[in-house]
Amino acid sequence: MSALPEGSFAQVGEHRIHYHAVGPADGPPVVFIHGSGPGASGYSNFSANAAFLADRGYRAIMPDSIGYGRSDKPADAQYTLDFFVDHLLGMLDALGITSCALVGNSMGGAMAIRAALRAPERVSRLILMAPGGLEEREVYMNMRGIRRMLRCIYGPEGITRAGMAKVFELQLYNPADISDAVIDARLQIALTQPIGVFKTMRIPDQSGELSKITCPVLGFWGMDDQFCPPSGAPKVAGQCPDARVTLLSRCGHWVMVEHPALFNKAVAGFLDEGR
Repeated sequence: MSALPEGSFAQVGEHRIHYHAVGPADGPPVVFIHGSGPGASGYSNFSANAAFLADRGYRAIMPDSIGYGRSDKPADAQYTLDFFVDHLLGMLDALGITSCALVGNSMGGAMAIRAALRAPERVSRLILMAPGGLEEREVYMNMRGIRRMLRCIYGPEGITRAGMAKVFELQLYNPADISDAVIDARLQIALTQPIGVFKTMRIPDQSGELSKITCPVLGFWGMDDQFCPPSGAPKVAGQCPDARVTLLSRCGHWVMVEHPALFNKAVAGFLDEGR
């Protein structure tokens, strides 16, 4: 898996969780949680954003969720939201992190929300980019990006480079911003993932619990998102007790990639408020 550089591993129960960490070891920890697309990893999604925070003294940690990247991928597991969060919190335990800020995109946003609900004392701040788990399943199944991703995963030939490229045409507002190298790298990882990672994935609607989130929340959403509908943005802004949400025109599912300067500056300012 040469497309993804090897970082470090944390032992969580019987599984190993792979992660990259940048920045000073004693800096305030910020954990980036990637989404559910085939071939996703923490490093491929967030390396540039993590480097920005590391330069400002934060310890930026980019784990590969179980079933993704270089982390273990048990073929017989049920990939529920709590299964993902169990391993996220277990990784924090293994690294001795008692409290941190969580940054989550798509499925990673749903994981961050669930972690903040399950263990509020461990989540100091929450940064969400188009988080999943804020609508009923049928809403997501009607999104163009989700439908195309499912065709890529379950097509007669399985996951192919051509299928991955079609998915990435909808990932960003301007698909030309995705390089061939990114698609090739994610394909290498996707081919190592058992189909059960996708078949058993269950992300419930958590919108009814947003009012229980006790930490400050910073949200971002692209108005041209083809995977997680922008209808979730007013839910975060209106129901979380302490939230601010930025909506961006001409932006798809990856705010942190499509508008990195805006995203990095806003996130650093938000985190600095709690330092």
